Amino acid sequence: MSDEYKQIIKQAETYYNSKQYKESADAYLAAFKTKNKMVMTSDLYNAACSMAQAGMIDSAFARLNILTGAGFSNYSHIMGDADLVSLHNDPRWNEFTKKVKNNKDKEEVNLNKPLVAILDTVYTDDQGGRMHIEETIKKYGRDSKEMKELGRVLREKDSINLVKVKKILDQYGWPGSDVVGSQGNRTIFLVIQHADLKTQEKYLPLMREAVKKKNANASNLALLEDRVALRKGKKQIYGSQIGMDKSGAYYVQTLDDPDNVDKRRAAVGLGPLADYVQRWQLKWDVEEYKKQLPEIEKKDKENSGD
Repeated sequence: MSDEYKQIIKQAETYYNSKQYKESADAYLAAFKTKNKMVMTSDLYNAACSMAQAGMIDSAFARLNILTGAGFSNYSHIMGDADLVSLHNDPRWNEFTKKVKNNKDKEEVNLNKPLVAILDTVYTDDQGGRMHIEETIKKYGRDSKEMKELGRVLREKDSINLVKVKKILDQYGWPGSDVVGSQGNRTIFLVIQHADLKTQEKYLPLMREAVKKKNANASNLALLEDRVALRKGKKQIYGSQIGMDKSGAYYVQTLDDPDNVDKRRAAVGLGPLADYVQRWQLKWDVEEYKKQLPEIEKKDKENSGD
């Protein structure tokens, strides 16, 4: 993958995170014109999202059709992705979703279909409401009755999902992608990631063992390790957890050894922290962060209720 391609993709992601969708779409097109032979499917999908948001409907479908030809099969995600809502009334949307569903069915021929079906429903319930959090906060405010109602619905669904996932884990162990597919495997992680601390501590060793056996993703484990560490009053290792202070400003929560965080992230398949935090319009400056660390630790204690 060329440096030019990566640089343009990084700019496209920055534009997207700033909601400059037309600029993001144009940047993705510029990256693809470099004729890079290693275009990532995730880049094609993200480009389609930016294009759909920018009203570039034909361009969005062009990218999505390339994806289906490459075997894209994440049916549950596309059906709940708010970025693609503008495409739903176009006749091409039904054609696209049918192709994705066919890819999904082919991929799942040798999987445990009853488990896949359960986890499909769990994924939809886990991610559906969460896709509207930012929109609800922006429209009504963080402390609004609408946001409180959304939070209530999420907690209710999380509770139901956790019962289902616990049953699977207790009966089968941590099933790999060869058993429940890549989405099903990630769904199990998401539910545990959204669970209470006691549950996370119970299943963390199981996920560690699953990563060793290549039945779980090391980058997902890193996120769970960080969340558990912070909840126990310790420092996170990979910088994956982003907090929000009382003023509504985002910040990287208490992080151990900030100087070497990117080495640790790379070891588990995560990109540089500077790229990651752009999603929250943050800039990573390790020297500045170290200066602010005492204040950050104070914010974390306030947010935890200590």
